[in-house]
Amino acid sequence: MKEKTIKTIKELLPYVITIIVVLLFKQFLFAPIRVNGDSMYSTLKNNDIMILDKVHYRHNDIKRFDIVVVDADYELLIKRVIGLPGEEIEVKNNKLYINGKYVKQNFKYKNTEDFSYKIPKGKYFVMGDNRTNSLDSRYFGAFKKKQILGKTNYTLFPFNRIGKKV
Repeated sequence: MKEKTIKTIKELLPYVITIIVVLLFKQFLFAPIRVNGDSMYSTLKNNDIMILDKVHYRHNDIKRFDIVVVDADYELLIKRVIGLPGEEIEVKNNKLYINGKYVKQNFKYKNTEDFSYKIPKGKYFVMGDNRTNSLDSRYFGAFKKKQILGKTNYTLFPFNRIGKKV
């Protein structure tokens, strides 16, 4: 009986190790994430499946226009970083100004109502590309760095949309 148990454990051990490695990989390094809604349209589409890179910001700074996943009170949002800590952002006549200077947005975005916002230190201002249909920092306020779970810019599915998004 004992030999049979040891044999069974030896047979199952590679599977158990594989499962543990996959779970650790997903928990700490990379994970799939689904786009929910049209707030990032036309860059991302509803139900696109993307890869969330959880380690990128351990070694790199969060940059303006990065596409990130934000934890907004237990709801995960995929948005674009528009403003960095301490900056004053303003949208006027559909143009973005950072600390009073015009900043060109090199991606497609929908019209944006005029607003201004002073970002507190240690926080980031995020918006969806589909500005008329996005709950973002204009609604939730700026997010702390620890609420930014990682960077996501690679679509896996559907296959006809596979690739890097900017």
